[in-house]
Amino acid sequence: MRGNMLTHTGGCHCGRLRFEVSGRIDRVLDCNCSICAKKGFLHWIVAPERFRLLSASGDAALYQFNTRTAKHYFCPVCGISAYYVPRSHPDMIDVNVRCLDGVDPSGLPIEPFDGRNWERSRAALADAGNPASGQSARWVRSSVTKR
Repeated sequence: MRGNMLTHTGGCHCGRLRFEVSGRIDRVLDCNCSICAKKGFLHWIVAPERFRLLSASGDAALYQFNTRTAKHYFCPVCGISAYYVPRSHPDMIDVNVRCLDGVDPSGLPIEPFDGRNWERSRAALADAGNPASGQSARWVRSSVTKR
């Protein structure tokens, strides 16, 4: 535990990519965009200070497309995408809830996100505030680094 926050561990299938993330999983998004639907990614967006990469940052491969804002990290060995930097919140880390150790997604509040209509849906998400804290946020770009 960090303060009053639970620390979850997670990673890819083969174990090459490992991380820990602190917080209460109180909002999970299920996006239907082209990449998320194919990957089955369940989104938990957190501030970068709540995410700690335990493996070397060079252990992950990177895939980018379209605007190249999102940084889709994945394991080059097993192919699993356990976390990434989302286009919607380029200053945050998006953790795949399905890659958290001991977390059963079926017991979590999962909200649909219409990624097929990204611009309209993103505006609605911005109006709702920061999904990681429930409050308005100032968006500042940062990167995923090993700490």
